[in-house]
Amino acid sequence: MSRTIIDVHVLQTVPPSNLNRDDTGSPKTAVYGGVRRARVSSQAWKRATRQAFQNLLDPADLGVRTRRVAEVLAERITAQEPSLPGDKAVALAAETMAAATGSKIEVPKRKVESAKKKGEPEPPPESSYLMFLSARQLDGLAALAIEGAEDIKEFLKLKENKARAKEIADSRHSVDVALFGRMVADSADINVDAAAQVAHAISVHQVENESDYYTAVDDRNEKEETGAGMIGTVDFNSATLYRYAALDVDRLRDNLGVGLREDEPLTEPVRKAVRAFLHGFISSMPTGKVNTFGNHTLPEAVVVTLRSARPISFVAAFEEPVLPKQDVGGHLYGASEQLVAHVSDIEKAYEVSADPAWVLRVGAATERLGVLGTEVTLSGLLDCVGDAVTERLNGKA
Repeated sequence: MSRTIIDVHVLQTVPPSNLNRDDTGSPKTAVYGGVRRARVSSQAWKRATRQAFQNLLDPADLGVRTRRVAEVLAERITAQEPSLPGDKAVALAAETMAAATGSKIEVPKRKVESAKKKGEPEPPPESSYLMFLSARQLDGLAALAIEGAEDIKEFLKLKENKARAKEIADSRHSVDVALFGRMVADSADINVDAAAQVAHAISVHQVENESDYYTAVDDRNEKEETGAGMIGTVDFNSATLYRYAALDVDRLRDNLGVGLREDEPLTEPVRKAVRAFLHGFISSMPTGKVNTFGNHTLPEAVVVTLRSARPISFVAAFEEPVLPKQDVGGHLYGASEQLVAHVSDIEKAYEVSADPAWVLRVGAATERLGVLGTEVTLSGLLDCVGDAVTERLNGKA
């Protein structure tokens, strides 16, 4: 059966920066092709993409990921039924969330002991791991909790009410849940398989981390006093990164369901989610040490392909590290050259040419990438991919 897969390939040059730190505070790295590369973890860029959604989507289309689910749900309960006192709302929330997810929702012992020592009220209960729920799921669970407010434990003992709680938690997923999935350890039947896969970004060339020794001056330092007010070091590197993501549009459609509103076409939620993912992934940047380095760049090149069989990453184009060209300088020209050659070889050997494909590029160094697809701007890219996805989904309906 034909599938609808979107591959996103990005070349992005980042100046001295520390986008994603390891446990020692140094930029993350990886060995690939026998040399050390700069690396930014997939989790860091997925987080940045989700943050970008705040400016791209309605809050009602997004979810919240937190261990403080009882507190979040209690806020929804009191918003719908202001007459319920706060402690009652929290108790309702904890019982309802436990029924919906099968997880224990209780106050951590360390927090109970800390509150007792400080003479403070007991904090609200939490889940033992992060829960990822959509705004619509939270609203639905809040309404269910209010329905059983008189005796929530007895209410949820009824098989049909417990089933309703699970059904609410497993339907009307938000865009971010549908894209990135979720795991509920205590109720695998309401897990959501991610529609989007994001690779670790790596530099197309060899990289060595460097250290910046810095000092800070005390503004009130007397003239006769010498020395800095503070000294330290911060590690950094600079790199031209290859970034890759794959989006399974069919799984995204299944995760989102058949539509969120009766007045919109069935394909509209999918189109909206695809556009948000592309825009967010392409334009976002992890915020590690951003105040120190101000590394606010955008990609020099983006290649988006629509495939019918399986995703294909082109990272092997850079298994041989890119070397600066003597007459050009930098790594972007060589990266573009190697990428074009690799794509041609792969697609010819496996007979998997992309149809259609689009290229967003900046500058002369990326000029040769134009052979990989139709050249577009960012808005043109979003429109073209959205139209192609809608056409394919309508053909499968």
